[in-house]
Amino acid sequence: MVKFIRFFSSDMGIDLGTANTCVYVSGKGVVLMEPSIVTMNLETKEIVAVGNEAKRMLGKTPSNIVAMKPMKDGVIADFEACGAMLRYFISRAKTPKHRFVLPPRIVIAVPSGITSVERRAVRDTALKAGARQVHLVEEPMAAAIGVGLPVEEPCGSFILDIGGGTTEMAVVSLGGIVLTKSLRVAGNEMDQAIIDYIKKKYNLLIGERTAEEIKINIGSAFPLEEELTMEVNGRSLVEGLPKMVKITSEEIREALKETLSQIINAIRNILEETPPELASDLIERGVTIAGGGALLKGIDKLISQETKLPVFPAEDPLTAVVRGTGKMLEESKYLKEFPRE
Repeated sequence: MVKFIRFFSSDMGIDLGTANTCVYVSGKGVVLMEPSIVTMNLETKEIVAVGNEAKRMLGKTPSNIVAMKPMKDGVIADFEACGAMLRYFISRAKTPKHRFVLPPRIVIAVPSGITSVERRAVRDTALKAGARQVHLVEEPMAAAIGVGLPVEEPCGSFILDIGGGTTEMAVVSLGGIVLTKSLRVAGNEMDQAIIDYIKKKYNLLIGERTAEEIKINIGSAFPLEEELTMEVNGRSLVEGLPKMVKITSEEIREALKETLSQIINAIRNILEETPPELASDLIERGVTIAGGGALLKGIDKLISQETKLPVFPAEDPLTAVVRGTGKMLEESKYLKEFPRE
C-alpha cells in the first residue's frame, strides 16, 4: 500500500532558506534551487515573479511593484508571499506523472532556535501550499545527515551550517542533537556589513546584489596567498551621481571581521559546553561546514585557527540541508521517529 501511495505522489524535501529555497524530490534528487524572493504588484496584490526571475528585478522595480524576501532570519516574515513562493516551487518540482494525483509528503528543514509558533506557521504554510503531510526537522540535523556524518553512531560530530539568515551549529550523537545553537547572524549580515563599510569609507551606496557579488568574488575570512581587487559601481552620497571605486579583499575581510567573530564566539561557547567524551571525538572528527557560508574563502582556516580543530568544508555545501531532508524521505529509519507535526 505504501509503495502504491508513493507511486502516485512526489514526496519532497525542502530547505526553506532565507537566501535560497532548495527542493529535493524523492527518487530524483535536488531538482530546484532558486532565491527566496517574490515580486508583487501592490495595486492588484498579484505575484509577478518568483525565484530567479524575481531576483533579477531587485532594486529595479517601478513604484507599484515590490521585490520582497518572505523569509527573515530563517522564519516566515510574510505569510502570503511565502505561501505563493512555496506553491510555485512545489508546482515546479512536480514531475508530469505526479501533477494530478496525490499531494506530496514534505520534510522541511527549520532553524533549531525557532519557537513553537514559528514552527506552526511553517507547517500551516506548507499545508496551504499543497502538502499532504508535513514533517519539520532541525537544520543542523538535516545538514549532518546530508553531508554523511555518522549521526546514529555513539560518537560526537560537529556540524556548522552558515546560511543566509541563520548560522546553525550542533554536536550530534546517537541520532540526536546533544548541543545546538541558532545564531541569527549569517550571509545576509555579511552583505550588510559590506554595504555599511563601503558607505562609510567611500561615501558610496551599493545594493544587496552588489554586496553579495563582492562577498562571492573577493570576500575572505583569512589572508589570501594573492589578495584580490574588484571594481564596484554605486551612487555617490556626496554628489548623488553614479561612481566607481576599486576595493580589495583586505578591505572586505575587515568589513566581515565583526560578523565572523560572532560566529566564532558561538562555536567556542558550544565547544566549552560539550561533554568531555564527545569533545575528545571532535579532536579527530573536527568541524564540518555546510551552507553558502562554507564557500567564503579561508573560513575553514579561520575556524581551525580559532578552535584548534580540523575543519572540513562539505561537498556541495549549498545543498547539504536539502539532501539531508531527501535522505530522511527515502530511508524510513529517519521518518518513523518523527511525530506528525
